[in-house]
Amino acid sequence: MKSGLLVVVSGPAGVGKGTVVRKMMELSDNVVLSISATSRSPRPSEMEGENYFFKTKEQFEEMIKNDQLIEWVDYCGNYYGTPREFVCSEIEKGHIVILEIEVEGALHVRKLFPECVLCFIVPPDGNELENRLRGRGTENEETIQKRLLRAREEFQFLDQYDYMILNDNIESAANRFIHIIESEKMRIIRNKDLIQEFKNI
Repeated sequence: MKSGLLVVVSGPAGVGKGTVVRKMMELSDNVVLSISATSRSPRPSEMEGENYFFKTKEQFEEMIKNDQLIEWVDYCGNYYGTPREFVCSEIEKGHIVILEIEVEGALHVRKLFPECVLCFIVPPDGNELENRLRGRGTENEETIQKRLLRAREEFQFLDQYDYMILNDNIESAANRFIHIIESEKMRIIRNKDLIQEFKNI
């Protein structure tokens, strides 16, 4: 496959999106993670330019005004968005670009990039999701309840995604993700030039 592929990953807070994506990238070549911009404060373990590009609210709103984002959302009182230039340049290089974003942003990206692949990561059950949120120890009770409410809202969009990835075990989930990407890379619609070569033999 000569052209790149855009893969969008969503899922509720606490489901392990970032962990699954990182594990998948350890097991697969030619995959690039698009780093999102956010107006929220960094957590103790997060690094600028690795986890997010951390912006002030004013800086983020300037990026919106200048059309520097392919999507953005106001989530639980903070802005999150995807810088346009990075995504487009990596796709042109033939890389697999992973966007880890919220559902509203994912559906907006689908409109801009109709051939992108939407994947939604789900927990084994609702109780496990709450356990994982509490186990992070990074939010107070009010924030946890907001995130659980938001999770119920996000699950309503599941049928608008292409794939559901069960995260019962990090390695298993990462392997499921890899299989989805490998299958999508070989779809006929993504290999028109190669198909034409075979037809001309």
